[in-house]
Amino acid sequence: MNSNHSIKAIFFDLDGTLRHNVPSADQILNAYLIEHGVRIDPDDHLKAMRWEYSYWANSPDLRDDIIAHSMDTDKFWTEYTKRRLLALNLSLEQSTQLAPKVSAHMGESYKPESIVPEDVRRTLPELKQAGYVMAVISNRDRPFQDVLDSHGLSEFFDFSLAGGDVDIYKPEPGIFEHALQRANLTAQETVYVGDNYFADVIGSRRAGLQPVLYDPSGIFPDADCKIIKSFDELLSVIKVI
Repeated sequence: MNSNHSIKAIFFDLDGTLRHNVPSADQILNAYLIEHGVRIDPDDHLKAMRWEYSYWANSPDLRDDIIAHSMDTDKFWTEYTKRRLLALNLSLEQSTQLAPKVSAHMGESYKPESIVPEDVRRTLPELKQAGYVMAVISNRDRPFQDVLDSHGLSEFFDFSLAGGDVDIYKPEPGIFEHALQRANLTAQETVYVGDNYFADVIGSRRAGLQPVLYDPSGIFPDADCKIIKSFDELLSVIKVI
């Protein structure tokens, strides 16, 4: 059993934490822009990455885009791409002009492999053996048990919860509260691990959980919480929370 009596459960984000797309969409988008003569400043790239995390954290812009383009997926992704180019510090004119081309390229060419990193595969058995209750909480619209099954992860988790299951999405605390009720645990007994500061850290903290940010690329170097760059660090971090 785990030696830290205060922490009894570890909940995880799915996409970008347990499961990764390789190559990332960001890598393909940037490569396309560079091929077409766009210079990408490293500071602008970091700013755009932070914007992307903020956007997908159930932001007002995301909700507005879903409503505005609910009947046209192509328009949704074109608008998203325009916002992403603006976040890269491209001009409004350049972003508007490039967005349809970049969005079409991503739709046609981006076919990533879904993988589970080796540090995740090493760590999950250790945590399970240590006696922690474990679950996966995602902002996906639909249940994702099939994803856990296909990646060989199901055996490690007591349950999974999608935002669409309860119509509550991170960073709203309600999704975490549903998970705590299901596990019959308190927030103070539970750690949440995720890669998105805006959704995972802010959301879990609002619900009273202990957040741990998984940030292997250093997107949030100044985050006000425990940070790990590899899952190999997780068990030792949890022991001192």
